[in-house]
Amino acid sequence: MSSPARLAFMLRALSHRNYRLFFLGQGTSLVGTWVTRVATSWLVYRLTGSASVLGLVGFTGQIPTFVLAPLAGVWVDRWGRYRVLCVTQVLSMLQSFALAGLALTRTIDVTWILLLSAFQGVVNAFDTPARQAFVVEMVEDRADLPNAIALNSSMVNGARLIGPSVAGVIIAASGEGWCFLLDGISYVAVIASLMMMRLPPATPRRSETRALAELGDGFRYAFGFVPIRSILLLVTLISLMGMPYTVLMPVIAAQVLHGGPHTLGFLMGAMGIGALGGAVYLASRASVVGLGRVISAAAILFGSGLIAFSLSRHVALSLVLMVVTGVGFMVQLASSNTVIQTLVREEMRGRVMAFYTMAFMGTAPFGSLMAGVLATRIGAPNTILFGGVVCIAGGLAFRRQLPRLREMVVPIYVERGILPPIANGLAEAATLRDESER
Repeated sequence: MSSPARLAFMLRALSHRNYRLFFLGQGTSLVGTWVTRVATSWLVYRLTGSASVLGLVGFTGQIPTFVLAPLAGVWVDRWGRYRVLCVTQVLSMLQSFALAGLALTRTIDVTWILLLSAFQGVVNAFDTPARQAFVVEMVEDRADLPNAIALNSSMVNGARLIGPSVAGVIIAASGEGWCFLLDGISYVAVIASLMMMRLPPATPRRSETRALAELGDGFRYAFGFVPIRSILLLVTLISLMGMPYTVLMPVIAAQVLHGGPHTLGFLMGAMGIGALGGAVYLASRASVVGLGRVISAAAILFGSGLIAFSLSRHVALSLVLMVVTGVGFMVQLASSNTVIQTLVREEMRGRVMAFYTMAFMGTAPFGSLMAGVLATRIGAPNTILFGGVVCIAGGLAFRRQLPRLREMVVPIYVERGILPPIANGLAEAATLRDESER
């Protein structure tokens, strides 16, 4: 395949007009989101100098997702994903402008940050499952769905690469308030992209069933089907034990590497480079076949990167290790998303993606809080090292389940045309081979 043809293959989901609009608008907005994330972390650390408070702010901003995401998934299925996204993007814009106003007038304190973080957490509880499930509506050809999910990951991590670096420069030059203002303005792009989409008329889904009953149906479906349950549990473990290292990054940048906001921005940007590379790898894949092995390997790589990063005392080495960590984290997360999206029944999509959101984002506040407490007792580097060990253990445990999971997944992929019928026989042969090798 020639280079132009390969590039077109990797970007094939952009041939869908609605997805292309979303990709451009959301990509611009996400740069602002990452600018705000870095600016918030640095502002809190500058005001308090406390790892525990950093953990508390992370907990406050993410706990609403854990509490509300499951019910939010029910309402996303009822109201319609597009309508939910329009509302959540406007509310997120207002939250960023509120942060900017308080910071620029120098009236901001930790209390305001906690309150606004909690507000954004409530918004995210509805926004994230809606955004994940909405991808299917923007991409008419289901064969392009894995590519669209991979491009979403590349979009997020391109923003992760650009945003922290921009934040470091702006914070050093003029302070955190201008970061928040830039983020607020960036939401105009995604709101405009949503307004420009051409979607078939949609009416909210009426249901005589109570929301809690529908939530129960979604829970029984997601956790009663072993492949989805196994992936959700691994994502939960990675989020709980691995992801809190981002909360401790200001401590690592300032105390371990003896740097400032520029160092923090470079570290986050390095992770973005790795994550972007991982997303490009996934976009280049032709199908979902083999992603089970990829999920396991990526979890192990992520944990190994965290362990090595926790032991580094040199900026250059830490930057390299952040690239490795970024690859592992993004490949594991995006591969998990892809497999779930290709397995889930359409009527359950919003609820299952809400459980995915709860596993990814909802458990993170407990990890953030735990990391903040542990860091005050055993230090930030040892806290990150411990998280890395647990992630490796989770990846190995998932790997042991793969033969059993393949037996359940292959018939679904054959039924949906993702695999040819002959795959049933190939799967059985692969299972026998795996068992003989163990």
